[in-house]
Amino acid sequence: MVYSLARQLLTTTLLSDSFVNSYTQYLANTFIMNQIKLGDYNTLTMVKVAERPDPHAFGGKEVFGIYLDGGKEGDILMPQKYVPKGVKTSDEIKCFVYLDQDERPIATTETPLAKVGEFGYLECTWVNEYGAFLNWGLMKDVFCPFREQKRKMEIGERYIVYLYVDEESYRIVASAKVEHFLQDALPVTSKKADNDVQQAVRLGEALPILVWQKSPLGFKVIIDNRYQGLIYQDQIFRLVHTGDQLQGYIQNIRPDGKIDVSLQPVGRQQTEDFAETLLQYLKNNSGVCELGDKSDAEAIYRQFHVSKKVYKRAVGDLYKHRLIAVEPTRVKLV
Repeated sequence: MVYSLARQLLTTTLLSDSFVNSYTQYLANTFIMNQIKLGDYNTLTMVKVAERPDPHAFGGKEVFGIYLDGGKEGDILMPQKYVPKGVKTSDEIKCFVYLDQDERPIATTETPLAKVGEFGYLECTWVNEYGAFLNWGLMKDVFCPFREQKRKMEIGERYIVYLYVDEESYRIVASAKVEHFLQDALPVTSKKADNDVQQAVRLGEALPILVWQKSPLGFKVIIDNRYQGLIYQDQIFRLVHTGDQLQGYIQNIRPDGKIDVSLQPVGRQQTEDFAETLLQYLKNNSGVCELGDKSDAEAIYRQFHVSKKVYKRAVGDLYKHRLIAVEPTRVKLV
């Protein structure tokens, strides 16, 4: 019932079908956990010490961890090696909850490389007749079934995947078919009184990006764990690799909902930011920069990691404020 209600709500919006499928699945499984977010961080209260009889241990009991209050899910074990020092009954602990080898909820203070609802760049550690297992930074690897692989995964190779809770098995699984979990940057349903529809992202907005894959035009990226974007090759002024986690800036939102991304601030903000950088450079280098209007674009990039266009705008900005003098091959403080 939760699943169907969530789907009805989301399908009234302008989100893509693939995103609706993945997100309603995530919501349904979250509700099943009764406030325990599987594959995510939770703040849970310590209930008691976890111990068992052991004639060889001090006091005849072995302490193997603590139990945390999981509500209707019952007590959740946190193994001893993850228990913070000095913790005591009734203390609250921020922890990550996932499933152990026996598919029971277990808590850890380790930090995973990605959580449910996020994309990650994970290494394949093992392959069997059912699929592949990926290292996501926790004791138990996450499973990627063959049906969720674009091509057969190989041990030692790394892949961009999306993590979600499988509706049928109630397990955290990975999918390499990441395009099924991305949405277009179409207008959201929130409307103003004048009926203008607000967009989910704003031009110039800074958002985290994950470099997805090389394309003939540049690099495809995943923006804020939600949107597909592209950095054009002529906008890349540094080495970029699949799996890099960077900050990107929304440069353009196309009619098809795809997003053009820049690795530098866009528009006026970019000019102002670099103008400050250039001014500080001049102050630190005897008031002279040996790069001017006639200088090669590659020389400018090697020095400042910006395009010649951005450099010239910043120079013009400083000149307009009478802070520098401009020569064909250099600029200097006045």
